[in-house]
Amino acid sequence: MFDFSAATPVLDPRLAQVLEYWLGSEQPSNASALARQGLWFTKSEATDEEIRKRFGAVLLEALAGRLQSQAQHPLGWLALIIVLDQFTRNAYRGTAKAFAGDALALALAQQGIDAGRDQDPAIPLVARIFLYLPLEHAEDAALQTHSVIAFEDLAAQAQETGDAQVGSFLAGTLDYARRHQAVIEQFGRFPHRNGMLGRSSTPQELEYLSQPGAGF
Repeated sequence: MFDFSAATPVLDPRLAQVLEYWLGSEQPSNASALARQGLWFTKSEATDEEIRKRFGAVLLEALAGRLQSQAQHPLGWLALIIVLDQFTRNAYRGTAKAFAGDALALALAQQGIDAGRDQDPAIPLVARIFLYLPLEHAEDAALQTHSVIAFEDLAAQAQETGDAQVGSFLAGTLDYARRHQAVIEQFGRFPHRNGMLGRSSTPQELEYLSQPGAGF
């Protein structure tokens, strides 16, 4: 369990740098975050290498559980989840270690969301996707349901802002959450992870993986 009621610490400068890099500012906005979206979901060896060089040390610290006190700070909480859930996928792409931070990221995300911390005004709507991605990445049907509900709420809030760019982006993330849910409903796991995790694929999974655009 993480103690979110403790006194808010000063944001660790290393995590401030994570926010600056990934979301465009130490105090991100929807606009600053969207300006950085090219980093997020596009496979790039250059981006992966930059993350390894700039954030490899803080990633190891986070994986070892030595930065958990930073979760008491709303932006520290956000940055930690980004490191554990996103930077692992960049730094260790194509290996089992890409998922090494998933359990800790999920625990951090769930406890914070349950406490309502995802609604903190310091965390803009666009940045909130990173609080919900640990749910989307879970190979668990119940957590996939929670993921879709969270992204539905996020998309609805975006529409209320009247910002077309934010609304369009978050509608896209909702579609992606539903696609993840559909895969878990069909297979109970993400087949594209099988090779990395040393799992054997079923004939049905192999057929799925042979389709254009399969996997995430």
